Amino acid sequence: MVPVGCFSVDICEEKFSANFWWCYDILKENTNEDLPMPFLFCFFTLLALKIFTAEQVDVVILEVGIGGRLDSTNLVQAPIVCGICSLGYDHVEILGHTLRQIAGEKAGIFKHGVPAFTVSQPDEAMSVLQEKASQLGVHLEVAPPLDANLLNGLKLGLEGEHQYQNAGLAVALCYTWLHRTGHLEITNLEQTSSLPESFIKGLTTANLQGRAQIVPDQHIDIESPGDLVFYLDGAHTSESMEICARWFSIAIKEDSQPQDNFRASHELVQMPPDERSRKNSIQILLFNCMSVRDPQLLLLHLIKTCASHGVHFKKALFVPNMTAFFKFGSHALPPTDSQVDLSWQFTLQREWESLTQGNKVGGDAKSTDGVCEEVKDDSELSTKSCENSMVFSSLPLAIKWLRDSVKQNQSIHFQVLVTGSLHLMGDMLKFVKK
Repeated sequence: MVPVGCFSVDICEEKFSANFWWCYDILKENTNEDLPMPFLFCFFTLLALKIFTAEQVDVVILEVGIGGRLDSTNLVQAPIVCGICSLGYDHVEILGHTLRQIAGEKAGIFKHGVPAFTVSQPDEAMSVLQEKASQLGVHLEVAPPLDANLLNGLKLGLEGEHQYQNAGLAVALCYTWLHRTGHLEITNLEQTSSLPESFIKGLTTANLQGRAQIVPDQHIDIESPGDLVFYLDGAHTSESMEICARWFSIAIKEDSQPQDNFRASHELVQMPPDERSRKNSIQILLFNCMSVRDPQLLLLHLIKTCASHGVHFKKALFVPNMTAFFKFGSHALPPTDSQVDLSWQFTLQREWESLTQGNKVGGDAKSTDGVCEEVKDDSELSTKSCENSMVFSSLPLAIKWLRDSVKQNQSIHFQVLVTGSLHLMGDMLKFVKK
């Protein structure tokens, strides 16, 4: 994940490119066999700091990449305040396979004497955070979830009950920064009975692309635009997949009901309520995840959580990430569909078929080859279709199939959950919003 800065305006492509090549050229001039080019995230950390300096930003929110102890962002030795969000089992191949190990790595962002906040954590994680904080003389506090009553009747801009926990942490960090930099006199967060208007505006208008984001497809030339709606969430851990499934299950039901303040309404061309209510809705899954993930665990959490809300997917579509096939440089081109290695996507498909057909879960999952067939479209591009799933050789091909399906079934409202990978979210947004 690239470090994020707080800017009054976004960094345009021209500025990003200029700073990118400035960093790249200087590093390249000074590398040799003993001192190679830095790894990708190290390079992006340097690039981010260069941009922050060039743009003369006042405040930087620097997010770690994977851990903290050995993370490149740890070069900042005197931050104003540090924060650790809810810890879960992610990047276990690097951070460790227990919450104690993971917490120990994450606690690496603590700096001597610098105050820190976290949220409610499992006991085994909290004990490690407290131990590390004590060793460095860090005053560690647990930020309470944000009280919804402080928002003056408004809702958080980010969906999900867990966001109130994140919002509470954000408020604590902001108050502490304001206090330590001389902008605010308050010293005890528990004494705050209201929030500044600027805090409320930020909390209620915040948005994060690819997380609980609803994007209706605007590229279908039919009488009822909005019949194909994408629900984007880059969940890629078992914990976040459960949250994603709960959000999707609630959001699709709200989508089917007339309302004045539909989430992301600036993106949605809504059908008249009476027309929408006459249409049947079906749910489709569009999925990919990195090969270091456990697809069985992710898909199982997704299926079970959705089923507990009465939501069942009609079909699952598995695709590779487009970004995985682009090489850096203006001359590079993505491979053709016939050159793409789909072995991982077929693995995902077998797991899905096993779970949805009630077969044994795990390494002994029953092969689905006997109930699958190759299908070619008008462009002679092939897909592998099974009873409950399909594998496509590219994301555009899967979206084309969805759009064609909507045109052929105009009495049906298609609700497509796209999840499993943040890379997939970026590819989807580039494709459906261009």
